[in-house]
Amino acid sequence: MTKILFMGRKRLSANLLRLLSSQNGIEIVGVLTDSHLQGSPTAAAAKELGLPLYTFDTALEAMKEGRLKYDLGLSVLYWRKLRDEFLTVPRLGTINFHPALLPEYKGTGGYNLAIMDELSEWGSTAHYVDASIDTGEIIEVDRFPIDSSVETAQSLERKTMQALEPFAQRIIARAVEAQAKLPTTPNIGGRYVSRDEMEAMKQIRDGDDVEKKIRAFWFPPYDGAYVEIDGQKYTLINRQLLEEVAPKDSTSLFAGKANA
Repeated sequence: MTKILFMGRKRLSANLLRLLSSQNGIEIVGVLTDSHLQGSPTAAAAKELGLPLYTFDTALEAMKEGRLKYDLGLSVLYWRKLRDEFLTVPRLGTINFHPALLPEYKGTGGYNLAIMDELSEWGSTAHYVDASIDTGEIIEVDRFPIDSSVETAQSLERKTMQALEPFAQRIIARAVEAQAKLPTTPNIGGRYVSRDEMEAMKQIRDGDDVEKKIRAFWFPPYDGAYVEIDGQKYTLINRQLLEEVAPKDSTSLFAGKANA
């Protein structure tokens, strides 16, 4: 029986949590998620399955007191940096699923940079967690083609989540079956982008490719690429995005394509 501490958020994490809870040979000993937010899919799944919900601090305390023991940690879009007992308690380590290519794109803003850097492929990375952020040894990178000339951050996130679910299932199955840490490659180099740096990138400045920047930072309800007027930020939108958000039954002459 492999005991797992599951850490995650969003609907994808909830789907994986339900799947793992139904599998023989796996016991979910606890769940860390965004349970403080209303409408959290992963928190709802944990409650539905009758699994213990922890906060970061209560999990850390339980590990220090020996009340929380597990073999494998799984971090699926969990947002807290792990430290102390999170790094030492699980004998099989903790696997993080990072929704970006490693080692190239560490930290936040991967979707944005994929478009800004005009990449032809994107993907997710499974790696072991160490004391820093997105720097642990790489297990595998799952790649898929993209057209960065039309993608938005929102559309790229959606495609990444679709590809990440089966990728995570496959890596987790390997880790549970192996009962040992999986082979890895070094995670050296790349670029780390903090949340503050990503926010600063959104401002439209002289010389910017405005159309590309609008797409790169389009991810409602978050602020997108913006101009600042009298100290106020105003998110920009282009024709492509207007047509995407228009009601499907819109009678506007500009929405959709006319019949031939």
